[in-house]
Amino acid sequence: MFLLTISIFLGLGQPRNPKGKRKGPGRPGTLAPGPHQLPLDLVSRAKPYARMEEYERNLAEMVAQLRNSSEPARRKCEVNLQLWLSNKRSLSPWGYSINHDPSRIPADLPEARCLCLGCVNPFTMQEDRSMVSVPVFSQVPVRRRLCPLPPRTGPCRQRAVMETIAVGCTCIF
Repeated sequence: MFLLTISIFLGLGQPRNPKGKRKGPGRPGTLAPGPHQLPLDLVSRAKPYARMEEYERNLAEMVAQLRNSSEPARRKCEVNLQLWLSNKRSLSPWGYSINHDPSRIPADLPEARCLCLGCVNPFTMQEDRSMVSVPVFSQVPVRRRLCPLPPRTGPCRQRAVMETIAVGCTCIF
């Protein structure tokens, strides 16, 4: 009994590594300890927008594309498998509108709106109202203009905030 306890404590009763698996630290890019952590090479290479200006420029390009789009603003609940755009191929398709707020920088943000009340049945390709299309929301960084209200005067200030906008739609039962 004493020997069994010691062998369990020392790990002698545990199975060996399967053939082809190495012991010791893995190659670069393997997962860091803990189930919640990202691969080390992804963390070290993760580069979000380098500057807020770049982020705002990308948003402005998206808004310009929406404004200059030759596609008619359809509110039709249909899936178009011929298009590469994921928002038109979804079983809960969505379109984009421009969310305008003059006290926000950028003043215009593209915002998703669901085109169906229900979801598109993948077998019939018809809307099925036993399910519901709902928007998916995300928080985006914006700046708010804070200007003094009349009769007070003075310069406007800016404050960075996170604003919640719809970025797509999904289907729920």
